[in-house]
Amino acid sequence: MLLDSASLYFRAFYGVPDTVKAPDGTPVNAVRGFLDIIAKLVTDYQPDALIACWDDDWRPRWRVDLIPSYKGHRVAQLVPGGVDVEETPEALVTQVPVIREVLDAVGIPIVGAAEHEADDVIGTLATTTTGPVDVVTGDRDLFQLVDDERQVRVIYTARGMSNLELVTGDVVQSKYGVRADQYADFAAMRGDTSDGLPGVAGIGEKTAAALLADYGDLAGIVAAAEDSSSGMKPAARARFAAAVDYLAVAPRVVEVVRDLPLPEVDARLTAPSVEQREALSGLSERWGLGGSLDRLLTALER
Repeated sequence: MLLDSASLYFRAFYGVPDTVKAPDGTPVNAVRGFLDIIAKLVTDYQPDALIACWDDDWRPRWRVDLIPSYKGHRVAQLVPGGVDVEETPEALVTQVPVIREVLDAVGIPIVGAAEHEADDVIGTLATTTTGPVDVVTGDRDLFQLVDDERQVRVIYTARGMSNLELVTGDVVQSKYGVRADQYADFAAMRGDTSDGLPGVAGIGEKTAAALLADYGDLAGIVAAAEDSSSGMKPAARARFAAAVDYLAVAPRVVEVVRDLPLPEVDARLTAPSVEQREALSGLSERWGLGGSLDRLLTALER
């Protein structure tokens, strides 16, 4: 099981009241909510191993160089030569180190990669891991990783933790009219305002799906748009001609990286040792983790 960690702790932060605080008054709603999310996932899906995938760089410069608007509306502070500061509530910023501390104490490995997003870590692990993989995220961009043959699926959280959706190849086909391996091309054409991706003006989801059905992939669509004898309607050809610069770089931005050199980690889920329990007891008392940590430990002992 691969967790899109930021997606989940943001969900926890907004889903648990900010009145949930540690004894010293520090907000811990995101910490407790995140632990409860993991406990539910472990209980319901019984993974053998679990990795918390991390955004070491939520807005990689190489993606911004290709499409300057990429996630631009979410930047709180530009950091030349470094990682831009994301617009994040201060009450959540203070909790992220606590989340990392608790995950480390529980024995759940955190894996990130310099100049890459958690999506790229997930893409690499989902591609290189043998055996079934569940990707937990609220980001539909990761639908591109779904692979029924390899048993890679997405546990989609967008409708809430009480209404999780298991996304397989059939679900992607039913929702969007495209195969999972076509999803990245589909997303590049459609665009995504939440990520600052303009897409191809005038090309919505239905048209993008129909074009992929006719021409197979984005390269085939672009080739057909450039060929007056292809049978593509003139209006569509004009739209792709106007978007030629965007389409030259969009696939690299939208497609997740699948070949990062990641560290080897022991991600097997095991019941915490006596030593770990002692450390966790101290953390629970300090941060007021109460039932949330207890539920996670119970889930890990099954």
